[in-house]
Amino acid sequence: MTQIGIGIVGGGYMGKAHAVAMSAVGAVFDTALRPRLEMVAASSLESATRYRDQFGFLRAARDWQELVADPKVEAVIIAAPQDSHRAIAEAAFALGKPVFCEKPLADTIDSARAMVAAAEAAGVANMVGFNYIRTPASQFVRQLLAEGAIGRVTWFRGEHTEDFYADPTAPRGWRGVGQANGNMGDLAPHPINAALALMGPIASVMAEVETVHAERPGGPVTNDDHAQIMCRFASGVMGHIYSSRTATGRKMGYAYEIHGTQGAIRFDQEDQNAVWLYRAEGPEATRGFTKILTGPAHPDYAPFCQGPGHGTGYQDQIIIEARDFLRAIETGSAVWPSFRDGLAVAEVVEAVLTSSTTRQWVPVTQV
Repeated sequence: MTQIGIGIVGGGYMGKAHAVAMSAVGAVFDTALRPRLEMVAASSLESATRYRDQFGFLRAARDWQELVADPKVEAVIIAAPQDSHRAIAEAAFALGKPVFCEKPLADTIDSARAMVAAAEAAGVANMVGFNYIRTPASQFVRQLLAEGAIGRVTWFRGEHTEDFYADPTAPRGWRGVGQANGNMGDLAPHPINAALALMGPIASVMAEVETVHAERPGGPVTNDDHAQIMCRFASGVMGHIYSSRTATGRKMGYAYEIHGTQGAIRFDQEDQNAVWLYRAEGPEATRGFTKILTGPAHPDYAPFCQGPGHGTGYQDQIIIEARDFLRAIETGSAVWPSFRDGLAVAEVVEAVLTSSTTRQWVPVTQV
């Protein structure tokens, strides 16, 4: 086993999740590289010091520049606001350091493309954080589709729906300001990533993007609340994607439904340890969706628990990401989703925003 010094920029919700994951991944997956929480940076030295003590880092940095430049920080995790992603990543790549960046890859399409160029020029491990697609259940669904379990796929529907902004009296806060903090920057990338992972490239989109509550206590909302996207995949299959932060009653509505000529698949992250599979076989009277509970027979489940149906949780998805990132660093092999995969999501987002403005179909390759 070899230690590797990890530096995390950001100590909030996702910074904590990555710190916990890096502390646990060696024990869960017996990784050859064992992370050492070397340094954390935040909005101030005071905040970084608090996160150092809370999460078990060895040191706190004055700012992200100090963290990236430190020779004992051998890999960088970016869990900071989107408008800082590019500068941090480019500085790390210039020093030949691997980078894991939380989604979305960047706040603009130009910055996303620059980050991909920097990553590929550096030739080091680079990965973007789309954790939900890593559940054992969704990994199993990818296997089912690859095996042709439901025949030729004919339709896809995906969504990411939550209700944390459903109340019109909720204060505007930082979420209501700036395109990167709206639904298209925050929630939409997840179902778009799921669509790409399960169905392949998206060729074109026709979309509407809308602000449901334009005024909130604290001022006007300058970004979107929800979006509906008709899409045509490069395979020819048609689909629909919906994302919303005002979907009353929905808490973690990362869900998808896939129809095929010989069956169908349903999944909902609110019941993340179950896959519903329909096979068009046998007598009609006995056909129906079968609920499959994940267990040790499914991808990346057994390292967490030996009991079928006992389930994995949100933090486990982040630990699986940590394993993949460390493996990419160790082996020098490509990891999915790379920065280029993150750019593919950003390009669909850009096409959606363009379509919503022009009110017409937009080929993704033209953005």
